[in-house]
Amino acid sequence: MKIGEAQQIYRDQVQAYQKQKRILSKQLQTARSRMEALPEGTSEKDREECASEVATLELTLDKLDEKQSEYQDYLNQLAEQYCAYWNAAVGEQQADAAAEYAVDMAKLIEVARRIMRGGIVPAADEKKLMEYNFEMYQTAKNIGALVQSQKKEKYKTLWGDEEEKEYADPKEAAENGTAPEGPEVIDASAMVESAAEGAV
Repeated sequence: MKIGEAQQIYRDQVQAYQKQKRILSKQLQTARSRMEALPEGTSEKDREECASEVATLELTLDKLDEKQSEYQDYLNQLAEQYCAYWNAAVGEQQADAAAEYAVDMAKLIEVARRIMRGGIVPAADEKKLMEYNFEMYQTAKNIGALVQSQKKEKYKTLWGDEEEKEYADPKEAAENGTAPEGPEVIDASAMVESAAEGAV
């Protein structure tokens, strides 16, 4: 299962359990109020039935709370994995950008060196140097003009055919990462029935 899918499933479960817990909490309050409001002459059997109802509701709420906590812990684990996939995708992009920047810097310095030696470089390379740092370009041109070399070397471009690299979208990479095995998904109403049957 993908992380994005798992997150949606378990978020829905946490919300369903929260809703069911609110309903049962109101029922528990009502049952406790009824139990406290029993007149003094009420039979022991009626008192036990009220106490049993309160106990059943309390146990059911505890089971719902326990299962909801399990789902929430799993959601926290999924969030950590989501971040790991996201950061891996972004890290790859940043590493490539840094490596590309270093290569471009080396090329720009080489273009400036060639110009300073009086060489003839392609106009596209000169333009890249000028766009990067106009002062460096001017300095290289001035030094190159001073070196009155009888024979100027002619260079080919250092950049050649550049191709754009495609990167994975970090959000897509994170959502499509493989989710670890999660707890069994049990419908909140089924959990209430199960807890109620177990308390009987």
